[in-house]
Amino acid sequence: MLHTGSLGYVYARSGRIAEGIPLLEHTLSATETMGFGNYQPPFLVYLGEAYVLADRLEDALAFAGRALTFARERGQRPYEAWALRLLGEVTARRDPPEHADGHYRDALVLAEELGMRPLVAHCHLGLGKFYRSTGKREQAQEHLATATTLYREMDMRFWLEQAEAEL
Repeated sequence: MLHTGSLGYVYARSGRIAEGIPLLEHTLSATETMGFGNYQPPFLVYLGEAYVLADRLEDALAFAGRALTFARERGQRPYEAWALRLLGEVTARRDPPEHADGHYRDALVLAEELGMRPLVAHCHLGLGKFYRSTGKREQAQEHLATATTLYREMDMRFWLEQAEAEL
Protein backbone atom coordinates (compact mmCIF):
# COMPACT_ATOMS: atom_id res chain seq x y z
CA MET A 1 0.00 0.00 0.00
CA LEU A 2 2.71 2.53 0.91
CA HIS A 3 4.65 1.63 -2.20
CA THR A 4 1.55 2.38 -4.25
CA GLY A 5 1.46 5.89 -2.80
CA SER A 6 5.15 6.39 -3.48
CA LEU A 7 4.62 5.28 -7.07
CA GLY A 8 1.71 7.72 -7.34
CA TYR A 9 3.95 10.54 -6.16
CA VAL A 10 6.65 9.62 -8.66
CA TYR A 11 4.05 9.50 -11.43
CA ALA A 12 2.73 12.93 -10.48
CA ARG A 13 6.20 14.51 -10.24
CA SER A 14 7.19 13.03 -13.60
CA GLY A 15 4.20 14.49 -15.42
CA ARG A 16 1.84 11.53 -15.18
CA ILE A 17 -0.47 13.42 -12.87
CA ALA A 18 -3.70 11.73 -13.97
CA GLU A 19 -2.19 8.35 -13.09
CA GLY A 20 -0.53 9.48 -9.87
CA ILE A 21 -3.44 11.18 -8.13
CA PRO A 22 -5.69 8.09 -7.90
CA LEU A 23 -2.82 6.04 -6.46
CA LEU A 24 -2.16 8.71 -3.86
CA GLU A 25 -5.85 9.03 -3.01
CA HIS A 26 -6.12 5.26 -2.61
CA THR A 27 -3.05 5.13 -0.36
CA LEU A 28 -4.26 7.97 1.81
CA SER A 29 -7.67 6.33 2.16
CA ALA A 30 -6.01 3.04 3.11
CA THR A 31 -3.79 4.69 5.76
CA GLU A 32 -6.90 6.29 7.27
CA THR A 33 -8.89 3.04 7.19
CA MET A 34 -6.07 0.96 8.68
CA GLY A 35 -5.28 3.53 11.35
CA PHE A 36 -1.75 4.23 10.10
CA GLY A 37 -1.82 7.80 11.35
CA ASN A 38 1.94 8.26 11.25
CA TYR A 39 1.90 7.75 7.48
CA GLN A 40 -0.82 10.30 6.81
CA PRO A 41 1.26 13.53 6.84
CA PRO A 42 3.65 12.50 4.05
CA PHE A 43 0.86 11.23 1.83
CA LEU A 44 -1.23 14.32 2.52
CA VAL A 45 1.76 16.41 1.38
CA TYR A 46 2.37 14.20 -1.67
CA LEU A 47 -1.28 14.40 -2.68
CA GLY A 48 -1.29 18.15 -2.08
CA GLU A 49 1.73 18.53 -4.34
CA ALA A 50 0.02 16.44 -7.02
CA TYR A 51 -3.05 18.67 -6.76
CA VAL A 52 -0.82 21.74 -7.25
CA LEU A 53 0.59 20.13 -10.39
CA ALA A 54 -2.98 19.46 -11.56
CA ASP A 55 -3.89 23.10 -10.79
CA ARG A 56 -6.42 21.98 -8.17
CA LEU A 57 -5.38 24.66 -5.71
CA GLU A 58 -8.37 24.47 -3.37
CA ASP A 59 -7.82 20.73 -2.92
CA ALA A 60 -4.08 21.32 -2.47
CA LEU A 61 -4.74 23.96 0.17
CA ALA A 62 -7.06 21.64 2.09
CA PHE A 63 -4.52 18.81 2.07
CA ALA A 64 -1.67 21.11 3.05
CA GLY A 65 -3.70 22.27 6.05
CA ARG A 66 -4.55 18.70 7.03
CA ALA A 67 -0.91 17.65 6.69
CA LEU A 68 0.22 20.53 8.89
CA THR A 69 -2.37 19.73 11.55
CA PHE A 70 -1.56 16.00 11.59
CA ALA A 71 2.21 16.60 11.65
CA ARG A 72 1.94 19.05 14.52
CA GLU A 73 -0.41 16.79 16.50
CA ARG A 74 2.01 13.88 16.12
CA GLY A 75 5.20 15.88 16.64
CA GLN A 76 6.44 15.02 13.15
CA ARG A 77 8.51 18.13 12.58
CA PRO A 78 10.00 17.08 9.23
CA TYR A 79 6.51 16.65 7.78
CA GLU A 80 5.49 19.92 9.39
CA ALA A 81 8.26 21.60 7.39
CA TRP A 82 7.11 19.90 4.17
CA ALA A 83 3.50 20.92 4.85
CA LEU A 84 4.55 24.53 5.40
CA ARG A 85 6.43 24.54 2.12
CA LEU A 86 3.36 23.12 0.39
CA LEU A 87 1.29 25.93 1.89
CA GLY A 88 3.81 28.34 0.39
CA GLU A 89 3.51 26.67 -3.01
CA VAL A 90 -0.28 26.82 -2.96
CA THR A 91 -0.65 30.34 -1.63
CA ALA A 92 1.98 31.67 -4.05
CA ARG A 93 -0.29 30.57 -6.91
CA ARG A 94 -3.43 32.21 -5.53
CA ASP A 95 -4.63 35.68 -6.31
CA PRO A 96 -3.58 37.52 -4.23
CA PRO A 97 -0.68 35.35 -3.03
CA GLU A 98 -1.21 36.08 0.65
CA HIS A 99 1.19 34.70 3.25
CA ALA A 100 3.20 32.66 0.73
CA ASP A 101 6.53 34.12 1.81
CA GLY A 102 5.65 33.52 5.47
CA HIS A 103 4.89 29.86 4.84
CA TYR A 104 8.10 29.41 2.86
CA ARG A 105 10.10 31.17 5.58
CA ASP A 106 8.55 29.07 8.36
CA ALA A 107 9.37 25.93 6.37
CA LEU A 108 12.89 27.21 5.73
CA VAL A 109 13.59 27.88 9.41
CA LEU A 110 12.37 24.44 10.43
CA ALA A 111 14.18 22.69 7.56
CA GLU A 112 17.45 24.41 8.45
CA GLU A 113 17.02 23.50 12.11
CA LEU A 114 16.42 19.85 11.18
CA GLY A 115 19.25 19.69 8.61
CA MET A 116 16.89 19.02 5.69
CA ARG A 117 19.09 20.47 2.93
CA PRO A 118 16.92 19.45 -0.06
CA LEU A 119 13.91 21.09 1.55
CA VAL A 120 16.00 24.19 2.33
CA ALA A 121 16.84 24.40 -1.38
CA HIS A 122 13.19 23.92 -2.37
CA CYS A 123 12.17 26.72 -0.02
CA HIS A 124 14.73 29.06 -1.56
CA LEU A 125 13.49 28.13 -5.03
CA GLY A 126 9.90 28.79 -3.99
CA LEU A 127 10.81 32.12 -2.42
CA GLY A 128 12.76 33.09 -5.53
CA LYS A 129 9.83 32.36 -7.81
CA PHE A 130 7.44 34.12 -5.45
CA TYR A 131 9.55 37.27 -5.17
CA ARG A 132 10.06 37.39 -8.92
CA SER A 133 6.29 37.15 -9.48
CA THR A 134 5.73 40.04 -7.05
CA GLY A 135 8.35 42.26 -8.65
CA LYS A 136 11.00 41.93 -5.94
CA ARG A 137 13.84 41.13 -8.33
CA GLU A 138 16.76 41.53 -5.93
CA GLN A 139 15.25 39.19 -3.33
CA ALA A 140 14.28 36.77 -6.10
CA GLN A 141 17.84 36.61 -7.44
CA GLU A 142 19.25 36.05 -3.96
CA HIS A 143 16.99 33.08 -3.24
CA LEU A 144 17.33 31.59 -6.72
CA ALA A 145 21.13 31.81 -6.48
CA THR A 146 21.05 30.09 -3.09
CA ALA A 147 18.78 27.34 -4.42
CA THR A 148 21.05 26.83 -7.42
CA THR A 149 24.13 26.56 -5.22
CA LEU A 150 22.48 24.07 -2.88
CA TYR A 151 21.16 21.89 -5.71
CA ARG A 152 24.60 21.88 -7.34
CA GLU A 153 26.30 20.92 -4.05
CA MET A 154 23.85 18.05 -3.55
CA ASP A 155 24.07 16.97 -7.20
CA MET A 156 20.29 17.31 -7.59
CA ARG A 157 20.40 17.77 -11.35
CA PHE A 158 16.66 17.86 -12.06
CA TRP A 159 16.11 20.61 -9.50
CA LEU A 160 19.31 22.41 -10.49
CA GLU A 161 17.93 22.73 -14.03
CA GLN A 162 14.65 24.06 -12.61
CA ALA A 163 16.45 26.67 -10.50
CA GLU A 164 18.80 27.72 -13.31
CA ALA A 165 15.84 28.20 -15.64
CA GLU A 166 14.40 30.68 -13.14
CA LEU A 167 17.57 32.82 -12.95
